[in-house]
Amino acid sequence: MAKLTLEKAQIIVSKTLEKGRELALGPLTVAVVDDGGNMKAFAREDGPGAALRPQIATGKAFGAVGMGLSSRVINDRVLERPHFGVALVGASDGRMVPVPGGVLIKDGDEIIGAVGVSGDTSDNDEAAAVAGIEAAKLIAGV
Repeated sequence: MAKLTLEKAQIIVSKTLEKGRELALGPLTVAVVDDGGNMKAFAREDGPGAALRPQIATGKAFGAVGMGLSSRVINDRVLERPHFGVALVGASDGRMVPVPGGVLIKDGDEIIGAVGVSGDTSDNDEAAAVAGIEAAKLIAGV
């Protein structure tokens, strides 16, 4: 059984932030959680931004790993069935943020964690997360 190492988690954070700068995105906040939803690595760039960015990034990652789906897929399901979204947020004690930017981290077919990004548009947050995961030689589950 593969595990997300601290080294890989730190690479994901570093390369996600690097991709954000390359794309001239707003200041990003990146949270990497393991397969149990526990924080493995975290960083918040300097600059203006909402006070809730850490909670949003963590909620995107937590929701993705908790459901075994990217937060984009969860978002699509919530749009189709709003009551499902309310139930998920309630069941997670408000820890889940069902909007794009939460991407599964896979080693082969195995989910070993997730990364959540907040700071720009959801599409850009997701693109930066994917770049970080791929830089760590892992598979992004979007």
